Amino acid sequence: MPGLASLPYWVHADQRLLTALRDCGRDQRVAAVARAFSHGGEHGAVWLAAGLVCAAADRERRQGWLRGTALVGAAHLASMGVKRLVRRPRPRLPCLEPLVKTLSRHSFPSSHATAAAAATVAFGALRPAGGRLVPPLAAAVCVSRLVVGVHYPTDVAAGALLGGLTARLGAGWLRSAPVAGGRARGRGRGDARDGGGGGHG
Repeated sequence: MPGLASLPYWVHADQRLLTALRDCGRDQRVAAVARAFSHGGEHGAVWLAAGLVCAAADRERRQGWLRGTALVGAAHLASMGVKRLVRRPRPRLPCLEPLVKTLSRHSFPSSHATAAAAATVAFGALRPAGGRLVPPLAAAVCVSRLVVGVHYPTDVAAGALLGGLTARLGAGWLRSAPVAGGRARGRGRGDARDGGGGGHG
């Protein structure tokens, strides 16, 4: 590995920030929390499970939750495809071993961050509680991947961007999900107005 002084500035900053956060993992309590969040975010599991639980509990917006969960899964699959194309190796820090094992050797983008960002956008659009609860949990999952030493900050940033973009692209599909006892979201009010003023046809 070349010395940090010989690397471009952004690579140098990427390495320095990763090293600083991984160094926080020397504290066993911090390491335990980071491992827990990291394992929970594996394959987007925590977000997929949360989406399905909410779909079962929130009958009114069940279809919305199922669609939101599908968007999270689609974002995760997209990140895996990008990883196969980019093939950036995982970080290797001197004297700082990773705190978790990984199934893939490739680092860019972070699939954990991709799924977390997709869940933030999709679930936040369904219920106000989603907009309050998901972002801090998603941020914790993202940071955990740096503390355990398996991603560069740019991996996490790119993953979050990919996940947010994927969910945004599916926003129309998410909004059109039928609501129990009503019509698709975003169309009910317009339809009501049309019905109220259209008694001559």
